[in-house]
Amino acid sequence: MKTLFFSARPYDERSFAAVNGRFGHELRFVGPRLSVATADLVRDERAICVFVNDALDKPVLTRLSATGVRLIALRCAGYDNVDVAAAAELGLTVVRVPAYSPHAVAEHTLCLILALNRKIHRAYSRVRDGNFALDGLLGFDLAGRTAGVVGTGNIGSIVARILQAFGMQVLAHDPVPDAECRRVGIRYVDRAELFAAADVLSLHCPATRDTYNMIDAAALSQMKDNVMLINTSRGAVLDTGAIIRALKDKKIGYLGMDVYEEESELFFEDMSGEIIQDDVFERLLTFPNVLVTAHQGFFTADALADIAGTTLQSITDFEQGKQPVHALSFE
Repeated sequence: MKTLFFSARPYDERSFAAVNGRFGHELRFVGPRLSVATADLVRDERAICVFVNDALDKPVLTRLSATGVRLIALRCAGYDNVDVAAAAELGLTVVRVPAYSPHAVAEHTLCLILALNRKIHRAYSRVRDGNFALDGLLGFDLAGRTAGVVGTGNIGSIVARILQAFGMQVLAHDPVPDAECRRVGIRYVDRAELFAAADVLSLHCPATRDTYNMIDAAALSQMKDNVMLINTSRGAVLDTGAIIRALKDKKIGYLGMDVYEEESELFFEDMSGEIIQDDVFERLLTFPNVLVTAHQGFFTADALADIAGTTLQSITDFEQGKQPVHALSFE
């Protein structure tokens, strides 16, 4: 089946080409993000494949439908960039990749925790400059501290169990508790209790009305001073203005982010030669206790292979007239 990939990078082409030998689809890759302006890049493809920062609002979906596109394949788990009602109205099938090596994001979460705690990012630069002093690099033992994990789906449940293996007491919050987490002794509590107890707070939530700006000034006021806050879920879970104020007041002692609410204008692009216009993001980078990665958590060879395999299987199912297993339900 002819499929056009938007926001394609060389690693997308390599990972999909490596797996496509099993499927035999005709794949075409373009670098621009999907928008009303770039929707005209579709030729005779009946399927398109998109990523997290591609626009799939009603005007874009309407234009795609008019060109003959019938399948939207998201090579990611989240679909908050899709106007689901418009897709249903236009008779478009939308598929996603609900799970791809959850260990990739979970392990990246641990990277942020360990790097912030032991100040690896600062130590690396110091040693390269010939500065071998330890002042300012003091960390703390994770063992014996309390971790709070908000969201214990595929990723959060792995993070919770890894932190428990580090010797931390782990508290969790999720509307649907994970049976394995409960079995190993992870205790589920409400948000207020979790916020008040956590020395390290890790967020693994989908973007919903309930989680939008969940970590705001009121939530931060319930937390311990010097709390470590890690977000590898969705940028909009954090109220960035409140986060900056809490950093200035030293309420937040450590901040690790792999996502950012306005990341669509920044992430996945090389802007090293540009003047970044986002003053809020630039302010975050001025803090020595903030570590930002650019939506890198998913980026392992294993995860890319999983994404390619699941996506191409969904395209095959659609081509053969089957309902793809990972199609969104519009009911």
